[in-house]
Amino acid sequence: MAVRVTVGYCPVDDQMQGDSGVPWGATVTPFAIVDETGTPPLYGTKGHLLPRCESCWGYINSLCDIEHYAWNCSLCDTSNVLSDSQATRYTSQSCPELSSSFIDLELEEDSTAADQDFQARPVFVAAVDLSASEEFLELVKSALLAALEALGPGVLFGLVTFCHKIGLYDIQGPVPVVKHVLIPPDMDGQVPVELNDAMPLQSFLAPVDTNKDNIAAALETLRPTSSWERTTAAGQGIEGVTMGGRGFGVAMDSLLKYLGAEHGVTFAIARVFAFLSGPPDYGAGQLDTRRYGEQYAFKGEDADKALLPEQTSFYKDLAAMAVQAGVCVDIFAISNEYTDLASLKFLCIESGGSLFLYSNMDDATLPQDLYRMLSRPYAFGCVLRLRTSSQFKPARAYGHFFLDPQYENVQHIICCDTHATYAYDFEFSGTTGFSRTLEAPPVLQVAFQYTVMVASEENEKSGLIGFQGQRYVLKRRLRLHTVQLGVARSINELYESVDSDVVLSILTHKIIHASLEDGVKEGRLLLHDWLVILTAQYNESYKLARYGQTNTLSKLDVAFSQCPKLQVLPRLVFALLRNPLLQLHEEGVHPDYRIYLQCLCSALEPSSLSCVIYPVLSSYASPDKQAYPRHSLSRAALITSGSPIFFLDAFTTLVVYYSSTVDPALPFPPPQSCLLRTLINKLKQERSITPKLVMIRGGHDDTEPFDHFLIEEQDVDGAGIGNGMGFVSFLDRISRDVQEYMQ
Repeated sequence: MAVRVTVGYCPVDDQMQGDSGVPWGATVTPFAIVDETGTPPLYGTKGHLLPRCESCWGYINSLCDIEHYAWNCSLCDTSNVLSDSQATRYTSQSCPELSSSFIDLELEEDSTAADQDFQARPVFVAAVDLSASEEFLELVKSALLAALEALGPGVLFGLVTFCHKIGLYDIQGPVPVVKHVLIPPDMDGQVPVELNDAMPLQSFLAPVDTNKDNIAAALETLRPTSSWERTTAAGQGIEGVTMGGRGFGVAMDSLLKYLGAEHGVTFAIARVFAFLSGPPDYGAGQLDTRRYGEQYAFKGEDADKALLPEQTSFYKDLAAMAVQAGVCVDIFAISNEYTDLASLKFLCIESGGSLFLYSNMDDATLPQDLYRMLSRPYAFGCVLRLRTSSQFKPARAYGHFFLDPQYENVQHIICCDTHATYAYDFEFSGTTGFSRTLEAPPVLQVAFQYTVMVASEENEKSGLIGFQGQRYVLKRRLRLHTVQLGVARSINELYESVDSDVVLSILTHKIIHASLEDGVKEGRLLLHDWLVILTAQYNESYKLARYGQTNTLSKLDVAFSQCPKLQVLPRLVFALLRNPLLQLHEEGVHPDYRIYLQCLCSALEPSSLSCVIYPVLSSYASPDKQAYPRHSLSRAALITSGSPIFFLDAFTTLVVYYSSTVDPALPFPPPQSCLLRTLINKLKQERSITPKLVMIRGGHDDTEPFDHFLIEEQDVDGAGIGNGMGFVSFLDRISRDVQEYMQ
């Protein structure tokens, strides 16, 4: 569990927080295998016996003062009584909770779960769109065949198709048996036959270890529904719009009910991988794609604002059903047409799943992404709670979760992998703030309860691990991370403790939220104004330019030259304004791509997000020797460095660029054994999604895939060709606005 804060030294009170201009918050990656310092947790047992504060319900930890029969809570300073057995345990400091601030304890096993061997089997269901092309289905088939290799023994797999009808596959024999259920075309229609009546779940879910060949054979039978069959079934759509026969909404509704009836009986966790080739346009949950077009220019509407909200609550309601059913839904949209991901995204993000978009089938990394997703460890049935010292509290939480309907500041996550990250804003609980004497320093404690599936000890005794007889058991665990923070004695000290990656993460969450509420233009204005205010406050704090003193404005410093921790922020803001997240509709940003980016960026840990917003550009003297680890994203930096090879890491894309003046003796592409290629392979292995690798030789290949990342020579409003003044003119604009603000 990694916990990173925007400032290592907290503001002493509300006034310092406001005067600093720096967001106050934290990011949490709860299932990360190490903490923010790279330290793994101390493991232990009997987590259910861990003492809790009777006032704030925080857990005892290594920061608490322990007396013989009492302990003081490090969060709220309440004195709590220890029982005899607890007092005996804590006379020794060897227990995990008093030895480390980061622990992972096993909770008491549920006796009912222990008796049900079948319940510990994970379920994976592929839902495939048949109102698609042959190329789409070939890509999906290759992805599912790759997925089968990642699924371990004991896993149950189901295959369902949808178009104007739902197809359930019995794949437990050499010849697949398909049962079809028609989808009614009306907007509020329900299937005429429940899926369980068409095919019992025990026939639908097949053990992967004994049916791999049968599953592969069933995948080979998938064929696109003919356009004639779809048109005949669909007939005339709502208000004269012809429907294409993609009944995704009804298919998902029926599938969730089908699986949900057996949650906790047949399975512990189910994941549905939905492969979509276009927008749902048939039956309940169909989406009107006419809202994407030029009509906003004629109506005078803000297209960026109009295309971001969902047009129906249907998929948000489906997400609530998925949560109740214990089902996590991942959507893989493989389409270059408008699919309205703004409406569909809720089914993923609120059920703990992910949203993927592939606009080009030729270079789609779907097979690699699906294999990577299934190969990663994951936790399910998770509950996340962040507690703080009594002087401050979480003001808002961001991320892919759903809030507990009863308890404040409790988030539920159906499925959580090692990359999933959540963010919090902090605010003061009252007017007093923190003590400057540090008698009670700020403390935050993150509690993460989760379930994992582990190999049964019986496997180890009988040597069954890795074979068809492998069995799994459910383990419920409690992971705790308690972090003590400092208190800044001045704004300057607060500035010098800034973590720019975490600041960018909190800003991105805020800007995404503002864009969804008030439109992209408003989000851009808020970000620009934030940098103006921060720059003004920094100048005031360092006694450079001063408020109301026009004679000092000549000393204005917009580069934060006296505070290295802040120096990168103008570049990050400039890059965020250039990012498709905040580019305008008329600049050619596809609304589905914007939604995909919102979902991606709101789940990334801070260092990865920083890479997305402002890619890392490094240079190499040869494939085996790095020249400089970091350059600004400008052509001037390339020229002045004098290096022949450049490597750019934009998280989703990796670019190797050989300059046109490179020595012909240097091998292209870089050999597999060289330093550069080793780094590329390492990055590809660590990523949550598969980055595309692009190799470019200047003077031979099209350099646009590399050039478009050199954003510092592009105008901040995205107008036309880079003129060499992009970032420079942006700073000039900030300087003028700061002067006006300070006057």
